[in-house]
Amino acid sequence: MQSDVKYRRVMLKLSGEGLMGSREFGLDTEVVGRIAREIKAVVEAGGEVCMVIGGGNIFRGVSVAAKGMERTSADYMGMLATVMNALAVQNALETVGVPTRVQSAIPMPSVCEPYIRRRALRHLEKGRVVIFAAGTGNPFFTTDTAAALRAVEMNCDALLKATQVDGVYSADPKKVPDATRLDTLTFHDVLARDLKVMDASAIALCRENRMPILVFSLQTAGAFSEVIRGRGRFTIIKDEGSVS
Repeated sequence: MQSDVKYRRVMLKLSGEGLMGSREFGLDTEVVGRIAREIKAVVEAGGEVCMVIGGGNIFRGVSVAAKGMERTSADYMGMLATVMNALAVQNALETVGVPTRVQSAIPMPSVCEPYIRRRALRHLEKGRVVIFAAGTGNPFFTTDTAAALRAVEMNCDALLKATQVDGVYSADPKKVPDATRLDTLTFHDVLARDLKVMDASAIALCRENRMPILVFSLQTAGAFSEVIRGRGRFTIIKDEGSVS
């Protein structure tokens, strides 16, 4: 059952905006349910899945801080938004029969587990999905960086960044129709060309720990299952020495 799974343990990074559907803010329960079914298919195929979800659909700390709120307070509010999203996705996953645990970098024992690395690893070994909430627990760090950090800590085979498009392009394909899709990149390429894949600290952390990043679209049915098998449409970002 696991024979064709290329990336067995993966970190799935979802943006908060990816949960909105056609709404202007908040959650679209149909979209959350569809994502839960995509994750279930991967778990049933033998994959081990952990997740980090952004909070931009509820609160975006950086933009609010830019309008006058003190950055640290704004970032903590953003972290709390990620906890709300994590609980929503946990509920959707358990509704379709996938055991799930939420671990928060900011302790809130009445709501979810605190982040404990060994406990999270044990959950993954038991076939549970683990959702890491509240970022790194520190202001000035994005959920991209949290995803890279937890991916390394969980000994993941790859970090999968789910976006609205099927890979990395030379420019925003929604704004530049003739933007070129890139199948393979190095970490250096991403930083040197200032490609907006993830923030620079997340890219640097993945490069230092040789953690490949696969960028794909979760809008396409079955895409997640295909990507963990090394198939389908995605862009892979790898260490310079391992790009063929």
